[in-house]
Amino acid sequence: MNVTDWNQAYQENFTPWDKGLPSPPLVEWLASNTLSGQVLVPGCGVGHDVAHLVSLGIDAYGLDIAPTAVARAKKHYPQLAERFVCADLFEFRGQYDAIVEHTCLCALPPEWRTKYRDAVASLLKPGGLLVGVFFINPEMDPGETGPPFGISMDELTALFAERFQVVEDHVPTAAYPGREGRESLRVLRLTSV
Repeated sequence: MNVTDWNQAYQENFTPWDKGLPSPPLVEWLASNTLSGQVLVPGCGVGHDVAHLVSLGIDAYGLDIAPTAVARAKKHYPQLAERFVCADLFEFRGQYDAIVEHTCLCALPPEWRTKYRDAVASLLKPGGLLVGVFFINPEMDPGETGPPFGISMDELTALFAERFQVVEDHVPTAAYPGREGRESLRVLRLTSV
């Protein structure tokens, strides 16, 4: 199934990306790194990454375009309900110290990548961080085009080069089963708005 209507996917319980726990590469990174200020998680789904960030004392908020996902996040994490917002990333406004994302970029059609980069840059304060887990090699069935839409390391570098500086980049050792070695964790600092 090629997902084009995210809310419908949640309504039909076709959510293979929801593994029921926060992103292992993000959990691993946060075990030895810290974030301060306000943090946004775009494409937060049912909120596992937001809940993990908040459990570490981070002032995190989740954003998703699918009303059903946001409703489930609020139901699953009622103590954090006010932290989940239903909105379109490309129309959302705010200023954050960091953005943490797990394959949000790779859920979007490749022709939207510069639009994504510009949206993220507009939401970050000067010098803000983008901490992203990007799919560099998603497992696809023959003939399947995505989402997720994989992005090579070179494409990732070229996409962010003019507005961000690479702070850290590695293939994480922690991963959901089956994703080992197929994701890149990259930390980028906004250098120009």
